[in-house]
Amino acid sequence: MQPEKFYYDNKIVRNFGIATIVWGIIGMLVGLLVAIQLYKPAMNMGNQYTTFGRIRPLHTNAVIFAFVGNAIFMGVYYSLQRLLKARMFSDVLSKIHFWGWQLIIISAVITLPLGITTSHEYAELEWPIDIAITLIWVVFGINMFGTIFKRRERHLYVAIWFYIATFVTVAVLHIVNSFELPISFLKSYYLFAGVQDALVQWWYGHNAVAFFLTTPYLGMMYYFLPKMANRPIYSYKLSILHFWALIFIYIWAGPHHLLYTTLPGWAQSLGVVFSIMLIAPSWGGMINGLLTLRGAWDKVRDDVILKFMVVGLTAYGMATFEGPMLSLKQVNAIGHFTDWIIAHVHVGALGWNGFLTFAILYWLIPRIYRTELYSKKLASWHFWIGTLGILFYAIPMYWSGFTQGLMLKEFTQEGMLKYPNFLETTMRIIPMHVMRSIGGTLYLGGVIMMAYNLAKTMLKGSLVANEAAEAMPLAPNYTKAQDGFWHRTLERRPIQMLVLSLVVILIGTFVELMPTLTISSNIPTIASVKPYTPLELQGRDIYIREGCVGCHSQTVRPFRSETERYGEYSKAGEFVYDHPFLWGSKRTGPDLQREGGKYGNAWHYNHLMDPRLMSPGSIMPNYDWLITQKLDTSNTADKINAMRKLGVPYAPGYEKVANRDLNKQAQDIADNLAKDHIKVNSNKEIIAIIAYLQRLGTDIKANKTASN
Repeated sequence: MQPEKFYYDNKIVRNFGIATIVWGIIGMLVGLLVAIQLYKPAMNMGNQYTTFGRIRPLHTNAVIFAFVGNAIFMGVYYSLQRLLKARMFSDVLSKIHFWGWQLIIISAVITLPLGITTSHEYAELEWPIDIAITLIWVVFGINMFGTIFKRRERHLYVAIWFYIATFVTVAVLHIVNSFELPISFLKSYYLFAGVQDALVQWWYGHNAVAFFLTTPYLGMMYYFLPKMANRPIYSYKLSILHFWALIFIYIWAGPHHLLYTTLPGWAQSLGVVFSIMLIAPSWGGMINGLLTLRGAWDKVRDDVILKFMVVGLTAYGMATFEGPMLSLKQVNAIGHFTDWIIAHVHVGALGWNGFLTFAILYWLIPRIYRTELYSKKLASWHFWIGTLGILFYAIPMYWSGFTQGLMLKEFTQEGMLKYPNFLETTMRIIPMHVMRSIGGTLYLGGVIMMAYNLAKTMLKGSLVANEAAEAMPLAPNYTKAQDGFWHRTLERRPIQMLVLSLVVILIGTFVELMPTLTISSNIPTIASVKPYTPLELQGRDIYIREGCVGCHSQTVRPFRSETERYGEYSKAGEFVYDHPFLWGSKRTGPDLQREGGKYGNAWHYNHLMDPRLMSPGSIMPNYDWLITQKLDTSNTADKINAMRKLGVPYAPGYEKVANRDLNKQAQDIADNLAKDHIKVNSNKEIIAIIAYLQRLGTDIKANKTASN
């Protein structure tokens, strides 16, 4: 039998690599702008398209799906071909995948600043883009499995296990979390509401971190680290335990984002238990990576690429220890809704995802261009500047989180809240936000330095678009393992690996989601809670459009510090008509669940026009365009019909008269404002959002215990 000659496709790897660098700079630049906006409101630039609420999701999407996403595909396309000794299944599918993914990112760049959003964190893109993501993900899967099927290597190396699990789990997460009812080309409502929607979102949100930001990077770590160090992975058996334990346990941990909310207690407890268990497989992967470098620390000292890998793995270990710690209820009670969570997330994103990406780029680009890295000194400077950037970012955010979390819970000796005004805590942590932006600037500076270094490297060399290789074809009995070990057999059967991975992640999914989604008694109703009026529904959609949920939560936890500050703690039945839920994940401003009736309409009008008029020192942007923009009521009937289909009890035919009620309520608010010498037409958007804010939390004030 003669070896077969073939060619690796390096051009697709190069394309994803360049996209990684470009989108990384863009995403981090937007992130720096967002960071500065949190202490300098003028950086919102006085228009509706660049406010914090609109571009914060642009930052997260650009960094997660553009920077990290392209880096994943770069690493997978490079390593998969060499692990399987085969060119990618289809050059055409590779190109469709690349350009389709870039178009999806561009669609996010266009729609999110326009306020076209679902408000689900890490899943803000509207339904047509969700469909496009699904189609491109399928293209990726066909290309990956097509390559696996035509491989010339019997054994599926551990990296490929992680790639397979990533593909199947992200598909499940994306599809379930995208159950939406479209009401127009770029507007939809989620199928689930309130508590159910929250559980689905954070099952998705936590596992998007697990299976998009973690498992594919672990796969790349298992391939690239041994290559960089020129030594085998430390333990094959540990890699087996790491893989199966990680994908089984990770899927259960989502509810730890919803502790002390109205999510059923059993679901919260499951989230806590599995989050604690998650330390073992996570640290197993970190240890397997770091011990691969045993005896090679002299090489690490001299090789900047390995330095990036070591710091990246260390950041992974820190983040995967801190995540379980934050799932402990006592710790979560202080850390949740504060900058502690921002620090935690960015240790993982900047350290783990960022540094591994940089290491792979520095290692890979010179090889596909058949040249040396332009400047090792610049790469070393990048390492130290990037490391300082992480420290200047994370440490102030930890300090900020501890400060605000403790201030919000502090009482005087007389039993009164020491800091009843939320704004006091916001102003106290502004110096930490300034330091955070300095750290972001350093980190971004390092990335720009890397871009220059790699561009010069590319110009210095010449891309080997089709890299020649040869390998023996597979023998007919390639699916049978010789040593009898059951996992060896599984490693030669990709479909069985795919199915078993799917079964493993579906176990936790069904146990957690199905009872809450299908058993109505899990979400007790409250008789006094009524559907939103048409004007309030329109105002709620404006609230979503402006990204207000990025700064304001709408759930009061059952702590004395919160009930004293905000009012009665939240009940599950209050959210049954909320498509989507708006509990939020960060309090840059106070909780709004009990906002209704606290202030007059004139206060809200002035506060939206210029927050500093009513709250001196506020970092909230102006929303003065709401005063001049006309409320679009042409879709009111469609929204009422959609809500009725989702189970909201609007009377049959109500959509035909909904605008009549809308106009009447709007005129009442306009008349009330006129009494305070504020003249505004009743058909303006500010009227609708005032109506919504004044409704929040008022349903249970009249009858807090009424239920059926």
